[in-house]
Formats: sequence, C-alpha cells, structure tokens
Amino acid sequence: MAGTFHSPRVCFVTLGCAKNEVDSDRMKRQAAAAGFVPVNDALEADAIVVNTCSFIEAATEESLETIFELSDIERPSGKRVPLVVAGCMPARYGDELEGELTEAAAFVPCSKEDDIATVLSRVLDTDCSARPTDAGEALPSGEDASYFAYVKISDGCDRFCSFCTIPYIRGRYRSFSFDAIAAEVKRAVASGAKEIVLIAQDTGRWGEDFEEPSTLARLVSSLAETFPTTWFRVMYLQPEGVTDELLDAVSSYENVANYFDIPLQHVQPSLLRAMNRTGSRSEFEALLDRIRNRVRGVSLRTTLIAGFPGESEEDFEALCDFVEEAGFDYVGVFPYSREEGTRAARMDGQIDEDVKRERAQVLRDVADAVCTARVAERTGSTMDVLVLGREEDGQLFGRAMCQAPDVDGVVYLEKGEPGQIVTVTIGDTLLYEMEAE
Repeated sequence: MAGTFHSPRVCFVTLGCAKNEVDSDRMKRQAAAAGFVPVNDALEADAIVVNTCSFIEAATEESLETIFELSDIERPSGKRVPLVVAGCMPARYGDELEGELTEAAAFVPCSKEDDIATVLSRVLDTDCSARPTDAGEALPSGEDASYFAYVKISDGCDRFCSFCTIPYIRGRYRSFSFDAIAAEVKRAVASGAKEIVLIAQDTGRWGEDFEEPSTLARLVSSLAETFPTTWFRVMYLQPEGVTDELLDAVSSYENVANYFDIPLQHVQPSLLRAMNRTGSRSEFEALLDRIRNRVRGVSLRTTLIAGFPGESEEDFEALCDFVEEAGFDYVGVFPYSREEGTRAARMDGQIDEDVKRERAQVLRDVADAVCTARVAERTGSTMDVLVLGREEDGQLFGRAMCQAPDVDGVVYLEKGEPGQIVTVTIGDTLLYEMEAE
C-alpha cells in the first residue's frame, strides 16, 4: 500500500529587524499559495528557510550560527533537511557566499524572495507548482495570532550613509503603492491586528518617487480614515521627513500614535558630515521643539552611534550632554560597527573596540537615567492599552501608544482580554515597564 502523501512542510526562521519579519510573512504566503505548509517547528519541517540579517558584523555572525545549528537537523531516514538561506546575507555577499557556505541547498537574495516557492520546489524535488499570490492572501489557519503587524511601505535606500550597508543589500529607494499597502493592512486587520506599524528604511520619503508624487502625511491620513478602529504607528523616520504636514496628520487622528522614531546618530556636524548625513545639535533641538509644539503628549525615540571614526572625547561628551538635555523618552545606542565595503570602514581615526563598547555603555547609562525618569512621570496618567497576551506566569500585559513593539517596554495589567483595547491608570513604573491599576 502506498504511503500517505503530505504537502511539504517548511519552517521559516527570521533574524534581524521587523522589515525581515514582513519579508518572511510574504514568503510564507508565497509558499502556502504553491501548496507548501508553513510550520513553526524546524524539527517538523521538510525544508528550512533562514531569512538572514547582515546589516552589521554581529548580525552576520548570528545568522551564520543559526545556519550551522539548523544544518545539523536530519530526517528520520538520516537525510539532512535542506536549508535555504534568504535575505540580506546572499544579497550582500552574493557568489562569495555560495562558494563558501556549503551547508545551504539554495540562496535567495532580497530581490528574489518572490521566487521562494520555485526554489523550494527545486530543493525538495516536488511537483508543487508556484502560482502568483498577492499581499491580501492569508496564511493557513493555525498561524499564531498577533494583535499588531508590521507593514512595509517602501524598500531600499538612497542615502548611502557612510557606515551603512543597506543600499548595497536592498537597492535604491522605491515606494510601494497605496493600494498595495492598504491591501496588506486589510489582510492584517482581518487576521486580528489592532495596531499597524508602518516601517521602511526611510519612511519619510514615501511617495516622492511616484509619477504623481505623494507624501507620508497623505498615506497616514488615508489609512487612519479607512481603518478608523485600528492604531497606526510610524517608525524609522529620518529628520528631513518630519514635515509640518506630517505633524498635523499625526495630531489630527486619535488612532495615529503620537510617537516619532527619528534616528539622529550623532550631534556633531563634522561627524554627521563624515557619516554623509546633515544636522547639528541646534538643528535637532529646534526639530524636537517643533514636534512638541505641534503634537500634544508626543513620545520621542532616537538611535545614536558611539565611537564613529574620528569621534573625540569632546565629541562624545557633547553627545552625552545632548541626551541629558533633549528629553527623549527612549534612546537606542549602538557602538560603531566597521562594515566591509562601506566608506566609513576605510576612514582614518578608527577607534579601539574596547573604547567603542565603553562609550556605548556610558551613553546607555545616561539615556537610561533620563528616559526611565520620563517613564516614571506617567504615573497617575490615564491611557489606552492594547492587550497583547500573558507571560509564562500568567501576568497579563499590553502596550500603550507611547510604546513601540519590542523596544519600549510593556504595561502590566490586572484586567482585559488579548486583542482588547482597555483604558487604564498607570499606578507605578519600573525602569521602562509600567503597571496599571
């Protein structure tokens, strides 16, 4: 009697940022449309797709460690489970990677991710025939429910910051159409998402490359009106993208988070020029004042680099002083990573690794002192919280509009059901976490 046939099962393992999570979700839908079954457990899979990150050296190392670990998985027959390496690593290293990483059965760079079903069919030698899918296609039932979703509004970048590999990995900047974005939002909302986080390499440039140019403000306004019961949040907004039109759009809609994530990287003009960026401390302070004057109750996040080539002790002290006085709610700090192929990697004035790590820790400590004090000021305030679920000990938790996913802490709750939006009073705080009464 012939054995029972089952559709090939594929496990997707995602590394890196939220943009990679969006790409993995799309690849899952492509695979499901072709007859493959996405599964969460690599031990149950007939093939594994690792969506890699290679933005900095540490991310590349983590990707390689994950690949080596997963490459040891065998089927009961003793045959190794084929491994497909996708995303940033094959995009960045290309043929060089294919010649050295023999653990992989196939490579799929970012630009070829829509071919994932065809690649899986070849790797598994199956007759699953890939057919086109679109952003509205849902994953098979059984996927874990999530009450928020990331939606990419563009890909690529034209900035060519001297420390960054993204333009070489993702290509030039290209906005996605409003219809494609709205369809993805509709799909996520239909799947249970109550919050949509709009992301890109550079969200503020959305629409400027269209034949009839548009703006991020118009996109946010249109989405807020089309989905009035859904929260919207914008991340990765460069300083130049903070227009008065956008500030007015954010402040006009109650379902748009009064939240701005603006990576500044540094405040010293000479270092910013070396980074191929613009700005200065006075310009950034004026920007923050403008935001606070136009958007009531706004929360502000930034990202900073410590130890960029040529950064003197005086430059670093100026950066710390800025963080002490600027009043950010959240600050991400990273030691400079010297990335092969970037202009900054060839610059004079490279700083010792121990010094970079030490400066990054000092800056984190300064930021923590300022930011946790600002979080504590929320004690006694009333805010809406999206209930996300329970921790292993049963503790209910969620997030307020002043907290972005994964980076800004959570609110611990006494009542509510996952997926609900509840109104609470903040009774206490501990570092970045808040506790509701």
